[in-house]
Amino acid sequence: MFTGLVQTVGHLAVLNPEQVKISGSAMSVILQGLELGDSVAVDGVCLTVTEILDDGFVADVSPETVNRTTLGRAADSAKFVNLETSLRVGSKLGGHFVTGHVDGVGTFHSAAESATSWEMRFNTESDQVARYILPKGSISVNGISLTVANCAPDGSWFTVAVIPHTYAATNLCELKPGDWVNLEGDILGKYVERFLRGEKPGAEVPDRVSMDFLAEHGYV
Repeated sequence: MFTGLVQTVGHLAVLNPEQVKISGSAMSVILQGLELGDSVAVDGVCLTVTEILDDGFVADVSPETVNRTTLGRAADSAKFVNLETSLRVGSKLGGHFVTGHVDGVGTFHSAAESATSWEMRFNTESDQVARYILPKGSISVNGISLTVANCAPDGSWFTVAVIPHTYAATNLCELKPGDWVNLEGDILGKYVERFLRGEKPGAEVPDRVSMDFLAEHGYV
């Protein structure tokens, strides 16, 4: 479990189809107390540490992770990634609950600077992501806890307001239009959806909760 508050950035290098290496000059905050088997969010993807290096660590990646996340879409073998160690008992929860289990990918559309923030727009064609996007809701973009400012009714695009510190201290400032990003919807919304539907384990999940459904069950 993570909070979506990125601690530092590192370089991602794909060693082989099943392993990646994360390294960099500012890894001390991640390496402090890091042990084999620990979880680290890499651009929002929960990976397990299998080897600890002087300047980083090595982690295994599964075919599911490669297929569902940006780890399988890198244009080259090295890029900046956001890093966060797992939440520890007693730690402050400054963002929102982020599991590191990415729902799908989206693309960066644009960014516009204002006096107080950067307004960034992202697109997604994944219904598994879009169904949980709503105004003022929480979303994880490359492992960063953000609040949706505005969005399309079907969730196919959304905007977020990013404070200058977060913009500069993460890889958001490196994004170019069309770049892929990892997206994870709020886990609380997923459980609420399931409970509202009253579905049984293993039942097929419908596309989304409708206004008619909410009205029928007394929520609106």
